[in-house]
Amino acid sequence: MYRSQKEMATRWSAQQQAPHERRVIDPTLTRIIIPKIGMEDFVVEGTSHKALLLGPGHLEGSAEPGDPGNVVISGHRDTFFRHVYELTKGDRVQIERAGKTAIYEVIGKKVVDPDDVEVLRPTKDSRLTLITCYPTYYVGPAPQRTIVTAKLVSVEDAASDKASPSDAPPSQVSVRRTTE
Repeated sequence: MYRSQKEMATRWSAQQQAPHERRVIDPTLTRIIIPKIGMEDFVVEGTSHKALLLGPGHLEGSAEPGDPGNVVISGHRDTFFRHVYELTKGDRVQIERAGKTAIYEVIGKKVVDPDDVEVLRPTKDSRLTLITCYPTYYVGPAPQRTIVTAKLVSVEDAASDKASPSDAPPSQVSVRRTTE
């Protein structure tokens, strides 16, 4: 786990340090940042047992960060998503991928049974769904899942340094500028 995250961090750093005009973006390299819980990790593709040992996993077939639809990311409660249950309405989640930064704002949290797949379904709006096991400190396979839902509030294109708002009302759109 540590080695995988460190390797992705090295690739990310090299990508960010390349001169802007010669920068080659790795479309599979994704970073998730959740300031409230001090999380800054790299997301892997897929949600198999093996994938989730390396990092939070982007559910294959779910939307790409910043695009319309439901972006689903799952993580183990005893590693990367240890503090996801602490997120509350209004908290921000930042996902950086393919030269874009998508900012999501938490709109809800609930606990569901593991067979409740409604949370995985595609949506028309731009949304992020974070999934982890519940209860957090349960010993053995946890009987339920914590679901955190967030809405897209802005997308920044690093290449143009311009943000494009989501379908949220203008009063709710916020833009975060990054320094390169």
